[in-house]
Amino acid sequence: MLKVNRVSTVDAVIEEIRGRIRDGEWAPGDRLPSESELTQSFGISRASLREATRALVHAGLLVVRQGDGTYVDAVDEAAVALNRKVTNSKRAEVIEVRRGLDALAVSLAAARRTGEDLAAMRRALDDRNAGAARDDLAAFIDGDTRFHMSLASASHNSLLSDLYESLNTAFRTSIGHAIGQGTEDHEALYRAIEDRDSVTAMELSLAIIARMEDMEETEAAGSAAAAEGNGESQP
Repeated sequence: MLKVNRVSTVDAVIEEIRGRIRDGEWAPGDRLPSESELTQSFGISRASLREATRALVHAGLLVVRQGDGTYVDAVDEAAVALNRKVTNSKRAEVIEVRRGLDALAVSLAAARRTGEDLAAMRRALDDRNAGAARDDLAAFIDGDTRFHMSLASASHNSLLSDLYESLNTAFRTSIGHAIGQGTEDHEALYRAIEDRDSVTAMELSLAIIARMEDMEETEAAGSAAAAEGNGESQP
């Protein structure tokens, strides 16, 4: 049973659930015990539990699946808030952030990568290429994202890896819709990291970002022209 002192019952429940998630008792993807089990375990009313659950759903830690139960969706509220903020940012801004993070990631990866890191990068790159060959945009984006996530992992810098995880959704949207673009540069980037050539790896990383920026500018100009044309066609 929860000990409720100066904080409200709802606040106490929120902190208890947060603590269990933070401590790993309930991990992302886990279903929480039933409402009756939790109310009995915590010694609280259903109303208090439901209010606490709503607050944690709003914070991004829990998700309610109708007819199935309540599941842990994330561990870190700060990461959830950051991802929401970045997801609502302009694509051009996300690409600018990627320039700095990607350059750092490839530089560290070239110096620290292991054989297992290379294998993970190779699998992701092969999936990226296969998606492009099939003209499967979803598979292409998934492979590209996993390739860059594996680069961050190969840096063996836990903070950098966590940043990539937090920004994963925004990074996926920054790829755009030009399927198959940058295949040669990505292959060359893989080889540079394999050869532990950090200088070449950084140059290739910046070239990849520069191409993304060019594509973004082209798409933005096209959208502006289309909007202007639609405006002129209105009576």
